[in-house]
Amino acid sequence: MDNSNKATETVIATENKASVAVKKSDNIIEIKGITKVFDGVTVLDNLSLSIKRGQFVTLLGPSGCGKTTLLRLIAGFQTPTEGEIYIEGVPITSVPPHKRPVNTVFQKYALFPHLNVFKNVAFGLKLKKIPDATAKKGYRKLTKAEIEEKVNRALKLVGLADYGHRDVNSLSGGQQQRVAIARAIVCEPKVLLLDEPLGALDLKMRKEMQIELKKMHEDLGITFIFVTHDQEEALTMSDVVVVINDGVIQQIARPKKIYDEPSNAFVADFIGESNILSGTMEKDYTINFLGRSLACVDKGFEKNERVDIVIRPEDIVITTGEGHGHFNGEVLSTVFKGTYYEMEVLASFYEFTVQSQKEFPKGTKVSLEILPDSIHIMKKMLTINKYIGEVTGENRVEICGGEFEIPTEGFSSGDDVIVYVPFNAVELTDDEEDGVIGANVTQSLYRGTYYQVQVYTDTDEDFYIDTVDEWDMDDRVGVRINGDLVRLERYDREKEAEDEEPQS
Repeated sequence: MDNSNKATETVIATENKASVAVKKSDNIIEIKGITKVFDGVTVLDNLSLSIKRGQFVTLLGPSGCGKTTLLRLIAGFQTPTEGEIYIEGVPITSVPPHKRPVNTVFQKYALFPHLNVFKNVAFGLKLKKIPDATAKKGYRKLTKAEIEEKVNRALKLVGLADYGHRDVNSLSGGQQQRVAIARAIVCEPKVLLLDEPLGALDLKMRKEMQIELKKMHEDLGITFIFVTHDQEEALTMSDVVVVINDGVIQQIARPKKIYDEPSNAFVADFIGESNILSGTMEKDYTINFLGRSLACVDKGFEKNERVDIVIRPEDIVITTGEGHGHFNGEVLSTVFKGTYYEMEVLASFYEFTVQSQKEFPKGTKVSLEILPDSIHIMKKMLTINKYIGEVTGENRVEICGGEFEIPTEGFSSGDDVIVYVPFNAVELTDDEEDGVIGANVTQSLYRGTYYQVQVYTDTDEDFYIDTVDEWDMDDRVGVRINGDLVRLERYDREKEAEDEEPQS
């Protein structure tokens, strides 16, 4: 073979290696089918997520949604019940925390009070070993000079270049948080995990640290995974936001898309202020809600399909007087928010939240106009509650750990059934003992003329309820069902199991 052919083969081989390397480095973290169960309660439910190298990714959601659990699984502090975690294509689900290429910054800084700033940051480096072909065992510890150089560089990066000699207890909260970040990045992890690191800071310091963290991410170029329940924090800092609720990912998108185009009512309600209503998609580009047909920019829905609608408060045009817009109403309250006024306006029996730079005092008669591109249409997450149950006797069906009165004509005791429970068939009671089963309220959305409430039962199930009653988050309630509105369908467990078997 001549040299030109060898050269050509070398180039091709190099290009192939490069393409493989690019493909391998595209996603630094792969989370596949992760489920985590604590004491019979599912905290993460078959969750999958890919994170690209160098991104600033924020896990956002309410308290108890599973975001911190997911972070701890990546760190190795907990083990999943099911599923696998990969870093750079290597399975690390069973790898102990200290052998993973990640480091964690906690809300409580966990600094060593008896060590100064320099020694706190240097602590991990003193334990670290690096490859060295000349060493007897093939690796060695870092020298004092190497440690000093790395610590000083990390302190400079977090804006504490001259603080090495300082006692950590003499520092402010923001400075202590910077020391914790320096200690985490000094060992040069491939992924930095941040578990609500700004939670203990006051508002002004939080704002400053948000900017600092964003700049650090740009300077370091490594992957940041940040956990918070603060929507503004997530929108301000992130490349990508992952919204989680009840252990399930609701939406993954860039901050602007999360805000402008929420995937469902939960995301719309959780991210910023929203007017969330139910409506009917009459046809492409025409939506009906609150008794009015309005133009919109959405299409592709079924004719007369029931949908959810989101209208942001700042997108509503408000003017004095009646008859100029789509809805006439009256201002119920006005609050000055610094750069705008936020008003509650009662129109067509719905309390709109409206934001405007102009003040409209309480009692003012106003008109509201909603432009087509201000109406965001979403498919409903769920249209009926569905459960697998068992007929336990005449007109008795067991679901979610309780026996409910439901007509069972055509079924026998012991039959497995699919139970379809409409939202309006569920009743909540103030006293748990007055219900068939107990549950906790996890979400309540105002839909114009009613509230849509989500409750979480003691058997790890959700009920969605349409009700005129307002319930507060974490209320303990009883659950009853109007059986006359429920539909039963025969359920074949054996056939279901066959359908779930993988095809050879």
